[in-house]
Amino acid sequence: MTNIKILDGGLGTSLEQNHNIAFGADTPLWSSHLLISDPSTLLRCQKDFGDVPVDVILTATYQVSLHGFANTKSVDYPDGINASQVPHFLETAVQIAERAKQPSCAIALSIGPYGACMTPSQEYSGKYDAAHDSEDALLAWHRERMELFASIKDIKQRVQYIALETIPRRDEIISMRRALSAVPGLFPGVPFWMSCLFPNEDENTPDGTSPEDIIRAMLDPSLAGAVPWGVGINCTKVWKLDSLLRRYEAAIGHLLQGGLIGKWPALVLYPDGTNGEVYNTTTKQWELPEGSKRQDVIPWETQLTEAVRATEARGKWPEIIVGGCCRARPSDIQNLRGCLTT
Repeated sequence: MTNIKILDGGLGTSLEQNHNIAFGADTPLWSSHLLISDPSTLLRCQKDFGDVPVDVILTATYQVSLHGFANTKSVDYPDGINASQVPHFLETAVQIAERAKQPSCAIALSIGPYGACMTPSQEYSGKYDAAHDSEDALLAWHRERMELFASIKDIKQRVQYIALETIPRRDEIISMRRALSAVPGLFPGVPFWMSCLFPNEDENTPDGTSPEDIIRAMLDPSLAGAVPWGVGINCTKVWKLDSLLRRYEAAIGHLLQGGLIGKWPALVLYPDGTNGEVYNTTTKQWELPEGSKRQDVIPWETQLTEAVRATEARGKWPEIIVGGCCRARPSDIQNLRGCLTT
């Protein structure tokens, strides 16, 4: 029987919905901004997930970047926060996750794509500025940031997973694997997963890459030394999962048959918790696209449970971690846990 673990949900959107936190142009770190401005509220929000209880909790580090810290101005930091000051806030992020979780819960270090650190964010488009629009440029950027995470005291003992998540581009998958391979303070020693988003109707990532080519970019050992323990899908509409999972499974089966990989990875699945709404980076609102209909006939947690049970029944994945992304609140994760544990 497949081992199923429950992951948390959307941190930034839960801060907005449940804790009246507003994000804008002056908060380029998004949810990570609370590491500076309001750690106590961040702890309360993460503890809402920890108390579900979840089996895996993500750190509030998804949008962390040197550029984001440098552009975060406050009374205490009128000129922004320089690189030497950043490790202090990363330590705070791990400490908050440690305090928010239940004793048996694992911590996953959240590392988002370059697009998550752009203003406005570009995870849904994958359209990057010219200075970060190649595999080698992204490698340099990710390696510099991962070195910051590696500076956290005893990081390999304190986190049980590294989550390289919401990756919109094939070249960035490879650059993140190469970067992690080059940071001995993080790799090897901590299992990591990689997850992509599929926001378009063609079932491709934002850069136009198919699920089959995404799986090869994640798992082909010839592309980088670091090979993920798990592969996944996040920030994607829940009703798209069944078809995408079947394509993932066929692609992994093909790699196994060809001898390119030797075993089946784990699956990490955390779709967004919306009823069809899409984040508008201009208005900073979640909006239903023109001509779309709300998918609210079947509850989110029911749809996700059905996708998990169907893929579990096919018997491929040795382990499944399942939770939610944007707009998935602690109450949604509580409902999901109820569905999957009854």
